[in-house]
Amino acid sequence: MKDYQAKYLRNIALVGHGGEGKTTLTEAFLFASGTIDRMGKVEDGSATTDYDPEEVKRSISISTAVAPLEWKNHKITLIDIPGYFDFIGEMGGALSAADAALVLVGAVSGVAVGTEKAMAVTGAKHIPRAVVVNSMDRENANFDKGYGELKETFPGVSFAPLMLPIMDKGAFVGYTITTTGKSYQFAGKKGEVKEIETSQAMKDRIEELMESLVEAAAGADDELMEKFFEEGTLSEEDMLKGLSKGIADGDVTPVFCCAAVPCLGVSKILDYIVDVFPSPEAKGVTVGKNPKDGSEISRPVDASAPFSAQVFKTLADPFVGKISLLKVYSGTLTSDTTFVNANNDKTAKAGSVSVMRGKKLIAVDKLIAGDIGVLTKLQFTATGDTLCAASDPIVYPFPEFPQPCISMAVYAKNKGDEDKIFSSLARLTEEDPSFTIEKDPVTTETIISGQGEMHLDVLVNKMASKFGVGCTLQDPKIPYRETIKKSIKAEGRHKKQAGGHGQFGHCWIEFEPILDGSAEFEFVDKVVGGVVPRNFIPSVEKGLRENLPKGVIAGYPLVNIRATLYDGSYHPVDSSEMAFKTAARLALKKCVDASPCLLEPVYKLEVTVPDEYMGDVIGDMNRRRGRIMGMDQVEGGQKVTAEVPLSEVFKYATDLRAMTQARGSFVKEFVRYEEVPAQVAAKIIANAKLDDDEE
Repeated sequence: MKDYQAKYLRNIALVGHGGEGKTTLTEAFLFASGTIDRMGKVEDGSATTDYDPEEVKRSISISTAVAPLEWKNHKITLIDIPGYFDFIGEMGGALSAADAALVLVGAVSGVAVGTEKAMAVTGAKHIPRAVVVNSMDRENANFDKGYGELKETFPGVSFAPLMLPIMDKGAFVGYTITTTGKSYQFAGKKGEVKEIETSQAMKDRIEELMESLVEAAAGADDELMEKFFEEGTLSEEDMLKGLSKGIADGDVTPVFCCAAVPCLGVSKILDYIVDVFPSPEAKGVTVGKNPKDGSEISRPVDASAPFSAQVFKTLADPFVGKISLLKVYSGTLTSDTTFVNANNDKTAKAGSVSVMRGKKLIAVDKLIAGDIGVLTKLQFTATGDTLCAASDPIVYPFPEFPQPCISMAVYAKNKGDEDKIFSSLARLTEEDPSFTIEKDPVTTETIISGQGEMHLDVLVNKMASKFGVGCTLQDPKIPYRETIKKSIKAEGRHKKQAGGHGQFGHCWIEFEPILDGSAEFEFVDKVVGGVVPRNFIPSVEKGLRENLPKGVIAGYPLVNIRATLYDGSYHPVDSSEMAFKTAARLALKKCVDASPCLLEPVYKLEVTVPDEYMGDVIGDMNRRRGRIMGMDQVEGGQKVTAEVPLSEVFKYATDLRAMTQARGSFVKEFVRYEEVPAQVAAKIIANAKLDDDEE
């Protein structure tokens, strides 16, 4: 692959609803450009950008993949982003590297939830975009239906159809270019075309669209607006110039049509990517911060500027090692380039520079500002890290990743693999920052949290295939706690005589609840007169602390309790530290008479849903023992704030998607512990006793 200046580069993300053909269109682009000799298929696992074993098995995209191609003296790097919501975390890093996006819409299915999310994200990030109405070859394909849904669903967006499909008895046989009025019929395996006469019906359609097209083009450029007012029309060149500026500014969203599977219409879309989509230079500068003082600085998209780049995706390859996909924002990267990781101050040398097409690494001499490529074996580099010249440090904003919304406990299939699980998962977080791992201090379980059940299932399968660690997922144990609701005075007396020295420890302890929750445990010494010798008082406290983790009604940690040692007795010979620890344990057991109760963790949920799903969401929240704390109008619907027990929301992500057709989303955070209702507590206590009996 030859060297290109920044103005001849295009970095294009493919986004949209799962199953609308993003990977297939990527394959069609590669085939139409001559980059590959035959089109692979998602269904049989031969697609260039779906190469992971999990992707092959499931016939869906799971991970972001890149695929550069050459077209009309330009280099186009395609970024294939998964559309299924369990892998929405892939979008954050990938879109940070894209200079424009293609939003795919099915010609049969029309606007879907994934379309809405893709349009919302690209709009929020001010990423230039176009819509591709794909699958025009399918039965019941309807471009007008899809275009109509676009205008209805996104009323504030200025859509500009640049291609109109020509249909003959339900078959997609060609297309018409709206800016020229010329029509073309397909005539080849790679979608080659020949010009044909434009039908009167098509001319009428173009005339209907022309006014809005000209207005979109002229509205993006003051000079063109003046020319339009003077002449009443614009030439094709002027229209493309105006549309190109409007696209770069985010004011215009062109609409294309194609059929990716038979590779029809894709060559013309490549033409438009070259002709009207912005190069990295259009951005001008990339803004970051000085890592030394936090001041805002920027870098021009210039090959002669100081080097800077950001890693937007990391892959863990069992043969190559760590693979860092990055975008160069300024300067030039060669194999001799030495740089510093501005996030951790680690210095490294490039070693080898490559571009990646699917799973294939292709060595290149250099990467210039605006280009996307790969470095390998960067031991101390993670997704989101900024690499830059040591003399001109800069840190770019970290890509946004969604918060995890579902958690499961991981158990090893084989004894002794517990430590391997944690280390393997840590390796996988390098690939996917949208999931987290933690060790629950109460239940001692390893908890992984991600975007959905399929997301977590894929992680487990990757652990087995990449690291040889077999494990299973289970619902996490709830970290219940116990406390007491009234004060009692309890005696702990331990006396044992078995030849020689005996054992004797005796204490009186008052246990009372700490009602404000200011401390989990507080020990107070009120012994007077030496009834318990000073050297044994720490043993009493230690005996209590050692036994607090296993409570008195269900074996959960005992918290929010104050223990006051106020009396006792000892034996000058038989008393010992161990005897007083045992006496303290015996006294603690009597908290069963202090109205003990179970506490459960309560979380605050902020659920954002369209208005039409409010009734279902609120009704469901009430069934989960949730309390609605408030409702606020937000863009796109309502935000419901509720407090709900953790035990009721482990799989809320899955349920909410089903309830709202995947239009709902939520975030959660821990609030406090609350008493479990008596009826629920009885079941928990019974189950806990059953588990103890089985052990």
